[in-house]
Amino acid sequence: MRHRDLGLVLQQIRYQNRIFWRSPVSAFFTIAFPLMFLVLFTALFGNDEIGSLGVTTAQFYAPALAVFGAASATYTNLSITTAISRDEGILKKIRGTPLPPSVYIAGRVGSAVWIALIAVIIMMTIGSVVYGVEIRGSTFAAAALSFVVGAAAFAALGLMVAALVPNGDSAPAVAQATLLPTAFVSDVFIVTEDTPAWMEALGNIFPLKHFVAAFGDAFNPTLGGSGFAWSGSENEYAIGLHLAVMAAWGIGAAIIAVRYFKWDPQGHRRGSRRRAGRAGANS
Repeated sequence: MRHRDLGLVLQQIRYQNRIFWRSPVSAFFTIAFPLMFLVLFTALFGNDEIGSLGVTTAQFYAPALAVFGAASATYTNLSITTAISRDEGILKKIRGTPLPPSVYIAGRVGSAVWIALIAVIIMMTIGSVVYGVEIRGSTFAAAALSFVVGAAAFAALGLMVAALVPNGDSAPAVAQATLLPTAFVSDVFIVTEDTPAWMEALGNIFPLKHFVAAFGDAFNPTLGGSGFAWSGSENEYAIGLHLAVMAAWGIGAAIIAVRYFKWDPQGHRRGSRRRAGRAGANS
């Protein structure tokens, strides 16, 4: 990417960030919603050690919910806002300007990843300061790499959803109907080691569980190793396999997004049809 294009990408990131923070609903579900779960779970279960894991409630839930917030920023928000922008004709207008389409998309993705990083930092900071979550320096690099790969994969998945849904009205339903159920089998809300084997096996198929494992295990003081290994033993932290699964999902999603992404509106949203109906009735 040329230096000029990089500058344009940074401008787009700043612009998309301003749009995000002007939407209280988006900010709530990305930043505050996971924090509410952390407070709720520690209040309900206490901050005692979880027997099957050997870590406290907050030590388990803070990284998992940080990943959930990152996925919400890169997957849910990106898919919904991109689909709505297409419906409103914004993408079509952008396509007709001198701004390279790749720069615009990179700006959207960069903004989503930046917001995901903010969500993770806020969650882990509050977890550490309020609930005593241990931040391990020896695994920090592996956790950072896991975040980058995971955020990129979910951004690609978000663009894939935006490319496949018919309009912006259907994007929230598709995004939430795919993210929330997988969270229940991905060690976000419940420990899958304590669930039937089929639930644990089902979670292993999807990228969210691998994102949670790669990032969350970095904060598990019972595990040894720096994380930079393909797969570890029961007591060793390793991210290689998890990164491979996330990368496979991300690459597949990116290919589909490039193939089916549409810049022109594909149909009227319900609100547009209602306005059109009222206009016809008044004419």
